[in-house]
Amino acid sequence: MGQRRNLSRVSSRKFIPRTSWPHYKFCFISGGNIGFAIIGGLLAKGSTSKQNIIVSDLFEGTRKKVEETLGVRTTTSNSETKQAANVLVLTIKPQVVKSVCEDLFTITNGRALKVVRVMLNTPTLLGEGTSGSFAGARVSEDEKKLVTLMLEGFGKVSKWVDKEELSISGPAYFFLLVEHIAERLAKQPYLSTSRILVEPPESPRQLRVNVTSPKETTKTTLNSFRESSLKEIVTKAVKAAADRGEELGKAAF
Repeated sequence: MGQRRNLSRVSSRKFIPRTSWPHYKFCFISGGNIGFAIIGGLLAKGSTSKQNIIVSDLFEGTRKKVEETLGVRTTTSNSETKQAANVLVLTIKPQVVKSVCEDLFTITNGRALKVVRVMLNTPTLLGEGTSGSFAGARVSEDEKKLVTLMLEGFGKVSKWVDKEELSISGPAYFFLLVEHIAERLAKQPYLSTSRILVEPPESPRQLRVNVTSPKETTKTTLNSFRESSLKEIVTKAVKAAADRGEELGKAAF
């Protein structure tokens, strides 16, 4: 399953969409891989300065990495990160969102939080990720634009969705297929194939047709997939992922 993280904003002040926010304070809860990638993207694009970012993380190793590599201040206190926050970013697992948000709700003296849930996948760590964002009812269009600009700093595709974005789980599905084939084939073809998939205007179906000769081994393999009901297997799996996504969303909020 792809990695899912939650991006929360708690300030009642209005955001002005722009490419840089020199006066805003970005406070991150967790400086793990995803948080690290987001911060790196913000700094690389010049969207903010190191002085405007603080990271709260319980793990000393993570804090050390953030401080030494990104030059960003860290703490072990969520309360400290909250004090001057314009934007509070929770790069945490869905199963702990509820408890962390309850703590934040106490820190904010009961003031309602404006929440955007952002679902990311592993390629985000390479600047090639896909994100799907779901905005709470209180989030304004200007604030959504700010989130989009943040996400574009470290990913390829950022879009707003009405429910769990299944594409974030895609890398795991791809890795599973490669896992069962790569014993006989080199990994390089999958890299070049993925590039072809996103660059030309042709559909995946047409791309498959283009590389399939009627009497070659590719056709035989595809026929075997069909005989094994691959389409039905994938359809069932995707539905299971969607159902689980809805369960996680309800549990988190």
